[in-house]
Amino acid sequence: MLYHSGFIRHLGNVDHGNTITDFLPMERERGITIQSAAITFNWPPRTMCSPGQEPKTINLIDTPGHQDFRYEVDRCLPVLDGAVCILDSVKGVETHTERVWQSAQLSRIPRLVYINKLDRDGASFKRSVLEVASRLRALPLLCQIPWWNKDEFVGVIDVVNQVGMRFSSTGALSLVGAAAIAKENPTLHAEMEKARQSLVETLSEHDDIIMEEFLELENDVPSDSIKKAIRRLIMDGDARFSPVFAGSSFRNIGVQPLLDGVVDYLPNPSDRPELQVISGTKASALSQLLEQSVQKKGHHHRQPPIVSLAYVFKVVDDPRRGILSFARVYHGTLGRNSQMWNSHIHGYEKAMNILHVSANDYQEIQHLATGQIGALTGLKSARTGDTLITFPGHPGQTAPEAFRNVRVKSLETPPAVAFIAIEPYSKTSSEKLEDALKRLTREDPSIRWSKDEKSQQLILSGMGLLHLEVAKDRLLTHYKIDKDSAIWGDIEVEYSECPLAPTKPHRNVFDRTLQDKTGKAACTASVDPLEAHHHQTMLESSIERDGNIIHIAIPLPEDSDLERLPFDPEIVRQQLLNGAIAGLARGPRRNAPVRKCHVDITFDPTTDFFGAASTGGHITNAALHAVRGALKEAHENGNIGILEPFSIFQISCPEEASNAIQHDIVAGRGGQVNEVIQPDTELSSEGGIDTSKLYVPPDPYDSVQSLRGPKRSVVRMLQIMGKAPLKEMMKYDSQLRSMTGGRHSLQLHPGPFELVTGAREKALERGGF
Repeated sequence: MLYHSGFIRHLGNVDHGNTITDFLPMERERGITIQSAAITFNWPPRTMCSPGQEPKTINLIDTPGHQDFRYEVDRCLPVLDGAVCILDSVKGVETHTERVWQSAQLSRIPRLVYINKLDRDGASFKRSVLEVASRLRALPLLCQIPWWNKDEFVGVIDVVNQVGMRFSSTGALSLVGAAAIAKENPTLHAEMEKARQSLVETLSEHDDIIMEEFLELENDVPSDSIKKAIRRLIMDGDARFSPVFAGSSFRNIGVQPLLDGVVDYLPNPSDRPELQVISGTKASALSQLLEQSVQKKGHHHRQPPIVSLAYVFKVVDDPRRGILSFARVYHGTLGRNSQMWNSHIHGYEKAMNILHVSANDYQEIQHLATGQIGALTGLKSARTGDTLITFPGHPGQTAPEAFRNVRVKSLETPPAVAFIAIEPYSKTSSEKLEDALKRLTREDPSIRWSKDEKSQQLILSGMGLLHLEVAKDRLLTHYKIDKDSAIWGDIEVEYSECPLAPTKPHRNVFDRTLQDKTGKAACTASVDPLEAHHHQTMLESSIERDGNIIHIAIPLPEDSDLERLPFDPEIVRQQLLNGAIAGLARGPRRNAPVRKCHVDITFDPTTDFFGAASTGGHITNAALHAVRGALKEAHENGNIGILEPFSIFQISCPEEASNAIQHDIVAGRGGQVNEVIQPDTELSSEGGIDTSKLYVPPDPYDSVQSLRGPKRSVVRMLQIMGKAPLKEMMKYDSQLRSMTGGRHSLQLHPGPFELVTGAREKALERGGF
């Protein structure tokens, strides 16, 4: 994309590790994307623009594809206006694709599908399209079909404009008209006509405007009308429809028409639904909040109550520029040297510079306008998920009351599933390592760390094997930690704890000196196992965090006036929440995090608040000790269980090896097989889409029959799907290799935490695994 837009002069290659957006040494070494990168370019190039047409500015964010870095993808999704979902035409829709697709669904992002690698052996455009319908539950709108010359992939057919596109090895594009295609390849021309008719008929069934044109013009519906209809149908972000493009990026086939598709079909920032913000416990549209604020103050002139609102979606520790906070502006214009209110820390921050981002290259700019993405330097406290607001005039010590707690909904950090133990040799090594870990976890909140005060051991937790390997490499290379300054353990699975039965309310009065300040605060906590009804009856004042639901109640007398209370209920609620989260960080049985827990905390102003003596630290500690006390009581009664992370697996293997693999997973690894299917029978009409009625062009080998002697025996492949403990599956690929002779593929998807019982629990208690 960068090469064809004129942004760079030489083509990069992911496999060779010389792309612009994969600039980390570990990315180039492994040939994968680890860290999302932002870059801006224009399309089409000015030389290709027709008179009166201006190039469109595209802010591209290149995200990782490996499941261990799913948090990196998820935190970038909310700031996007549209997305391109890239499928491997050999593998089709993979398990991780489905998970990211669902994440995009939550943010209601319009999507295009690009079916890649059509030049490879075993590639199937037909199967990939059918899986978009059956597994992603989106009705595919074929904007292109592949152009095969016998069994060689040479280009794509633009169905909408009825033109062929041939590509050279450098990606140079030559157009071939419909008449030339009909003369050279009548069968291909017939497929092009069939594909366009099918596309127009599908659009007519769901769009009234194009239906009227179809009834009047039949197959002569203009291309512009088709493009507008597709844009209308995908604009809501529900992904009931998805335009489909074809290509082979490795051979530079299909990139330019995909960029045309981005411009034609995906929305610009002004086309997106209005931003929803949260103020206190209520969600509302930003414009509604601004209007209410103006009316409340009785302003007749239209001075906006806020100048800009931006959302920090990523933080990077750059070796030359220090901490960079990547932000997207949702309202107004964010200027340089602005005083920005951070609604998470309840304090002002000031950026030293605003940078325009091009992968690892930065240029200073004066401001960021609505819809733009940039990096801010010099923010001392901003983290992923923080909301930054600037106000007109000179701000005081605090923000206007109406906007003090306004925030854009931030992403929940998924629970860690693997960890590595680090034992520093000296106090100096420990301090240096702790400082590096603080900076690393600010960069990537899906990495957690804790310290055992007794053994001085540091525990680094993450999302999987590769995730922790990358984190360790970053500590050693970027943060310059000496590998020989500590003992580095093996990467292991992270176990958790959970309550098995409800506890009685446990009241704690925290009456100790904190930071040379005497004080006192109290609260009452009870814990019980998290069940389905807790989600269904979840109250506004409840918060879901790390697999737990925390409900905080501050009962107030009926005749009380909130403005006359001696404390701010929202601030106290946050302090109690912080204490509860800290209390759940370590369970009483194994010092492991607590999951699947419902916590009730009650803070009664008449009995638990002691005036000026109840400082924020005392309130937080009261909640922490109340939660820990309730968990300790549960453990004394034998009501704390152990949870272990499971993974959802999908194994493709030869039929003769399937029985041995199933037996090994169930009998040897404590797993469960849910389904064994033959891929050809998988394409059902799930999600209300009947795949038998979809038009898809045949693959070149569908009609090819070998006449060269007897047929070679075809290996019948099966797909085994189920779930198993992550510990047993982390290095399962090497075992599968010996069972299948290397003819297999293994896909792992993060599953739930499940209770360890029976022989596995006894082995765990004995330290057997």
